[in-house]
Amino acid sequence: MSEKSTTVRKKAPAWLRAGFATGSWLAPALTLRYATRLFATPHAGMRRRAQNADRGDARTDTVACGDARLATYVWGDPARQPTVLFVHGWSSYGLRCLPWVRPLREAGYAVVAFDQPAHGRSGGDEASLPHFVEATLAVAAQHASLAAVVGHSMGGMAAAVALSRGIRADRAVLIAPAADMRAAGQRFGRQVALQDRLVTRMFERFETRLGVRLADLTPQALAPALGIPALVVHDRADDEVPWEEGERYARYWPGARLLTVTGAGHHRIAAAPDTIEATLRFLRGGSPGVRVVSSLALPYGVA
Repeated sequence: MSEKSTTVRKKAPAWLRAGFATGSWLAPALTLRYATRLFATPHAGMRRRAQNADRGDARTDTVACGDARLATYVWGDPARQPTVLFVHGWSSYGLRCLPWVRPLREAGYAVVAFDQPAHGRSGGDEASLPHFVEATLAVAAQHASLAAVVGHSMGGMAAAVALSRGIRADRAVLIAPAADMRAAGQRFGRQVALQDRLVTRMFERFETRLGVRLADLTPQALAPALGIPALVVHDRADDEVPWEEGERYARYWPGARLLTVTGAGHHRIAAAPDTIEATLRFLRGGSPGVRVVSSLALPYGVA
């Protein structure tokens, strides 16, 4: 079983909802298999869009990751310049970072992006958070060290997990990062009218098949051990990944800062001029946003 983040649109077609609602009662095993496949399959239309996207002046190559070949995109010279690695979200693709390339190149950085498994020009038919993490590790391994890792949505979560597993980077920027896979599964269930008991079974199978515990992938489990500075950027009104999930990273990550924005939504925030400008300030050593603090005496606050 595979897993994704907040990727099913808020309104599933009526016929799909009716099918899941009926199947949850009459054919739960079959319905669970279909739901699992849907949950693990990126949006086909977005993949076609990614395959036709303008590559600009990127140098393209591939990197092996398990049985798949990952499409990579490079601007500048990572061997000689500080390098920023982009990790895209679900049903997105590496070239969505194009608005970042010119500002970062002008600031002296090389830029590396890639398509996750089953996304864009990369191989594979399904994806999951573990797939995202392994792909991020595979691409990062091509570089001795990174100036920063920038991850959006599920890519933000994958970046955090990958950093906990040894990626060498000076800084991290998480944009609207997902933090709670069980909550994402519950949102998926509501969107397609899948019964809660089947959502629970879906995640039980996920943990058993891949030998992971969802609790080990949360910010509260991972972030306290991450010693590099981090910037979390999240829209207060994000209706796909709740702002509270980004706040959780900032609260548990020593040295992290939280920049709350409004009006950017979940997708536009990834390439919004304000996001790029704040990131450049952060890479130069600035302190955009606020420091979130938490203790028994002060459950939530800023400093």
